[in-house]
Amino acid sequence: LMIVEPVRAFADNYIWMIVSPDEGGCAIVDPGDHRPVLEWLDRRGIVPEAILVTHHHGDHVGGIRGLHQRWPDLPVHGPAGERIPDCTRPVGEGDEVLVAGHRFSVMDVPGHTAGHVAYLGEGALFCGDTLFAGGCGRVFDGTFEQLCQSLKRLRGLPPETLVYCAHEYTVDNLGFAKWVEPENQALARRDTEAMALQEKGIPTVPSTLALECATNPFLRWDVPEVKAAAERHAGHALDEDCAVFTELRRWKDSEYD
Repeated sequence: LMIVEPVRAFADNYIWMIVSPDEGGCAIVDPGDHRPVLEWLDRRGIVPEAILVTHHHGDHVGGIRGLHQRWPDLPVHGPAGERIPDCTRPVGEGDEVLVAGHRFSVMDVPGHTAGHVAYLGEGALFCGDTLFAGGCGRVFDGTFEQLCQSLKRLRGLPPETLVYCAHEYTVDNLGFAKWVEPENQALARRDTEAMALQEKGIPTVPSTLALECATNPFLRWDVPEVKAAAERHAGHALDEDCAVFTELRRWKDSEYD
């Protein structure tokens, strides 16, 4: 059984702490800020074994050097195609990483950034900003086509996979999803549940891939209602999956976010 705990950072980031089976160590996923991580580690009496980084944005890597001030030899696994501060172990598609007693395979999932990776192991997916609860990341230095293909790969994982994304964006994302699919009853239920959790200060993540496939428009480009909504917004037919995806992402970028 994998123990994963969230550490909140900034306004809406999650830094995930993957605890070793004996709870004597842990791996830190995307430490954008070292200060809340140090507080969590000191409170728990746990020494970190490794850092896992999904991509180069500052709110995911900004705490690495602060952690290295305490533990100079702490290994940092990060995408080989991006410049990660103090990265000691560049990783890419097909690599395996053993940290905190858990084994993960590395997936290349570019789009949000050009070299973005995810870590998959023991039914858990640490996907950074590629896939969000109810949404997906914006396209920065990757491409819409890359992000579409990455999400296709993630959609193919087992439905029970737990999705550990890096931000508490769920309620906001579901607001846009309701623009796309106002008649989706599973989406309406999820929205009600997510708002109740948010009001109590309880994380809405992790979600499951099954829930994402039922409610997240960025994994539903081939659902007739979603395709039709994208075509109405575009004003013309969209014949390819990635054309539908791209229209949805641009719609959210320009009119919702």
